[in-house]
Amino acid sequence: MKPEQILNVIEKYRDYFFATGIKAIDYSHDRIVDNPTRALEHCYGMLDQMVEFVRQGKLEKVFRWLGFLQGVLWSNGIYTLAALKDHNQSKKMNTRKAICR
Repeated sequence: MKPEQILNVIEKYRDYFFATGIKAIDYSHDRIVDNPTRALEHCYGMLDQMVEFVRQGKLEKVFRWLGFLQGVLWSNGIYTLAALKDHNQSKKMNTRKAICR
């Protein structure tokens, strides 16, 4: 993925979190997550830092974080694996193809 594609994916997820009323938080890294919403809130809170990593050229780190975030989205039944794969491969996001709740 090119940096522009990564930023497009980040914005897609930012739009999802905003539209669904998920709040951005920084969940403690030494605590087990106490409910699925907290995990989603933490993912939302990661997005600004991910944008900064892209700007700094830290793409390996962005890819790790993106993989984590997408795993949380999938495990919470928000996107199918096929939709997540499509997000990563699309030059321009086609939100009609993406399956989300």
